[in-house]
Amino acid sequence: MPVIDCRGLACPQPVITTKQALDQLEEGKLMVIVNNASSCHNVERFARSQGCWVEIKEVGGRFSYSHSEGQR
Repeated sequence: MPVIDCRGLACPQPVITTKQALDQLEEGKLMVIVNNASSCHNVERFARSQGCWVEIKEVGGRFSYSHSEGQR
C-alpha cells in the first residue's frame, strides 16, 4: 500500500497530493498521513467526493487515512 506523508503541508497541498496519488493508483489502498485537523477534514471530503471509502485513525495528533478505490 502506498503511503503519502503530507505532514507539515499547508492546505490545499495535502488534497492536491492526495489527488495526484489517487490518479496514479490503479486499484487497492492508499494511506495519507497529515498532522492537523483542517487537512484531515479536507482530505477526507475530497476522497469521499471521488467515491473512495475512507477510514481515519488518529494517533498522537497525527491522522492517517486508508483510501480504497471503491466505486471510483
